[in-house]
Amino acid sequence: MKLTKWPKHSFMILAIVATWIKTVIVYHTSFELKLENAMQQFILFINPLSFVLFIYGLSLFFKTPKIRNRYIITISVLLSIVLYGNVAFYRFYNDFITLPVLFQTSNFSDLGTSAAAIINPWDLLYFADVFILIIANKYLPRMKEAVKVNVEFRRAFFVLAIAMTFLNLGLAETERPQLLTRSFDRELLVKNIGTYNYHLYDIYIQSKSSAQRALADGSELVEVNNYIRSNQAASDENKFGKYKDRNLIVVSLESLQNFVINNDMDGHEITPFLNSLTKDSDTYYFNNFYHQTGLGKTSDSEFILENSLFGLGRGAVFFTHGGNTYNSMAERLGENGYFTNVMHPNNKSFWNRDMMYQSLKINKFYDVDSYTVEEGQAVNWGMKDIPFMEQSAALMKNMPQPFYSRLITLTNHYPFTLDPEDVMIPEYTSNSGTLNRYFQTVRYMDEALKDFFQDLKDQGVYDNSIIVMYGDHYGISENHNKAMAQYLGKDGITPYDNALLQEVPLFIHIPGDGEGKEMEEVSGQIDLRPTILHLLGIETSKDMQLGADLFSPEHEDFVIFRDGRFITDKYVYAGEACYDKATGEQIDVAPCQPYADRATTELENSDAIINGDLLRFYDEKTGNLKQNAVK
Repeated sequence: MKLTKWPKHSFMILAIVATWIKTVIVYHTSFELKLENAMQQFILFINPLSFVLFIYGLSLFFKTPKIRNRYIITISVLLSIVLYGNVAFYRFYNDFITLPVLFQTSNFSDLGTSAAAIINPWDLLYFADVFILIIANKYLPRMKEAVKVNVEFRRAFFVLAIAMTFLNLGLAETERPQLLTRSFDRELLVKNIGTYNYHLYDIYIQSKSSAQRALADGSELVEVNNYIRSNQAASDENKFGKYKDRNLIVVSLESLQNFVINNDMDGHEITPFLNSLTKDSDTYYFNNFYHQTGLGKTSDSEFILENSLFGLGRGAVFFTHGGNTYNSMAERLGENGYFTNVMHPNNKSFWNRDMMYQSLKINKFYDVDSYTVEEGQAVNWGMKDIPFMEQSAALMKNMPQPFYSRLITLTNHYPFTLDPEDVMIPEYTSNSGTLNRYFQTVRYMDEALKDFFQDLKDQGVYDNSIIVMYGDHYGISENHNKAMAQYLGKDGITPYDNALLQEVPLFIHIPGDGEGKEMEEVSGQIDLRPTILHLLGIETSKDMQLGADLFSPEHEDFVIFRDGRFITDKYVYAGEACYDKATGEQIDVAPCQPYADRATTELENSDAIINGDLLRFYDEKTGNLKQNAVK
């Protein structure tokens, strides 16, 4: 039988086409990429090609077909791993993986049920092109024939690859100006330059940020300091120092979004205890408060609370900059006689907390070894909320006062599972098991908080404390928009809706205050540090912080998200579009532009402080640069 005569370089061409087409299919089936016009569709279609041409084209420099084909198969395996890694990461975080995240390996052993919920047997299809190449290499002999590569062909091939690169970048720049210099949104990068080129860009940015600290000096802090001072809000005269020397208890409410507050699910009240606090005369409930976290999720919310700075756009500050100099809320409280501690029944090394807490000047970390986890009390990455909070209240009884305790809850964590004895309401009925279970774990956490308040009273700690509780980040990602639309009674979830769904609850409960009310200020986690310190009578006018006191008459209704979106009292900026906040109607972008510029400036200022470790040059007591800070 006559063997098929394959064209020259058939194996390389097969690899290029297979990887290209697979990547495009994955874009459309595994990622929720918002495409608004035909040009964006075309860019998404061609953007894998330039990198694929380059990486497989290197095989043209190998002399023998055996080595050439092995190289091609190896590259196919590596690209499939990179692509699948992004798919798995996207399923959990609704985002794309970054280089710093790849080095967070100390977290991987704790993923447990979360990883099991992400991976399924059908995922082998993400390696379909690898299987095709292996079969072709084994059973199609002509593909293994020696092919002489002349210089002209090689030159023409790489000219084509370069041309594709410039075509891709040119179209991307037309569609999204300053994409590579001002974008904080990884989805935009992947949509425009592709997954593989995005990772090359990520390596470049990581290298650049690593060099920033080595080359930084105090002169970079002058402009940042001037910006912060010019946008500073004064404290509220009536509230400042009113609760001096009270204990401070801060509870980070895992994955709690505000849409469950004062709401029900199929007739079942979701958060009866928290609902009661919204009407409590000792509680200030902020109903326009937003999380501002990035890939660091809970650790980002910790970082923002402590420092009134944003996390980074590419990973968790707790990992990438755990050794920096900071002027945390814990440090300021410690300087004012507080015993500062964090309570979290997980391994102390998770999210690099044991190292980062030293940088934040936290006196003690009550990790899992500080608790007695009895049979049936373990959940997700630690301990169920009810026994955790009960034991935490008991520990507080013996702490030196005043103390600052920050508790991090765990039960309401993806994939939102409960033991049967802990279920208090039935599951929701939608196409999303995640959302269906979410209501049950939220209800359990609410019960734990009710018990916690009683535990504090029983331990004699409640009356002389301020209790701050806030949602740390979203629980339901955009991957579940269809189910969320069903629950909210909408036809679909728009970028405007998604921005508003980043709202998380904030409760500031002050026993005996009697002036509590529902607060309408548009605000975010970055405002917590100045607000709390002012309530306790600690001045922050010389601190390097980006937030503002929520009780200040000068507080502005403006909250910035880590990816550059923002919300004001009038506008919502999301998906590169401006919306009227009251109606949800898309409007001309002009009213949003000044806020967009400010959002970029604030994010860049925060990044500069962190990447350059600039606070090592700053004297927070005088508000000036340290001597010899400028090289």
